[in-house]
Amino acid sequence: MTRVQTAIILGIITVLITAGIILVYGFREQSRMVDYVQVFLARSIERGADYFATYCSRCHGNQGLGIQGLCPPLNDRNFFDNRAKEVGWSGTLREYIISTASSGRPISTRPQLYPGQGTPAMPSFSEQFGGPLQSSQLIDIANYILNWGPTATAVEIPEAPTGPTAGTDITIELPEGDADKGQALTVSLACTACHIDANTGPAWLPTPDQPGIGERALTRYTETGYTGNAATPDQYLFESIVAPGVYLVPGFQNIMPGTYATQLTPQDMADIIAYLLTIK
Repeated sequence: MTRVQTAIILGIITVLITAGIILVYGFREQSRMVDYVQVFLARSIERGADYFATYCSRCHGNQGLGIQGLCPPLNDRNFFDNRAKEVGWSGTLREYIISTASSGRPISTRPQLYPGQGTPAMPSFSEQFGGPLQSSQLIDIANYILNWGPTATAVEIPEAPTGPTAGTDITIELPEGDADKGQALTVSLACTACHIDANTGPAWLPTPDQPGIGERALTRYTETGYTGNAATPDQYLFESIVAPGVYLVPGFQNIMPGTYATQLTPQDMADIIAYLLTIK
């Protein structure tokens, strides 16, 4: 075999090997792209979780379960199945989330249930509308919310009391409270989302710097700078729940729902106060 023939044969073999490598790589390309998309989405969801905790959880709850009397749940079966239809949205749910978060809401679509923070009901978060977030960050938040879709269950809205409600008179005599029932109420009302799960509101649990809410309530109403009307620890906690704007703990804003006076019965109030007083 001549040198030329040898070179031709080697060239053919090289071409065949190269073609084989290209074919194998091509067959794997689709799988590789799917893996890449999954990794990209996972990283987006991780970033979205951080943005949600910073900008969204104080109203929609740490796990997206909403805060009764303030903002609706997003980690909710109804949100994924019906929300777009309810508001007449013709695009995708991702587009709806991004659009709503971008421009906010001047008024609530369900003010009787979720009045929001005030005026506007929900602030604008996009830089385009004067907010703090870039479009890519809003996409991350949308991906994080959509991540709840496969496992979301229906979030039940507590029924309004049929009997007398607690009202705003903090001097009324309440029945004896049950701390265990009070603890359960603070979970179902999503109070823990702001006061335990996140730092949105004053922490109920003790920290290295201060005792728990039950201990603080014993003297808070006697301190200089207190602007409320309470004369006992029970009244201080009662007032904090039904009239949170009367006295604000330094460093915090009032974003508590203003509906608890008509949402809770006297027994509910007594149970919650009994629970809070156990947190030392």
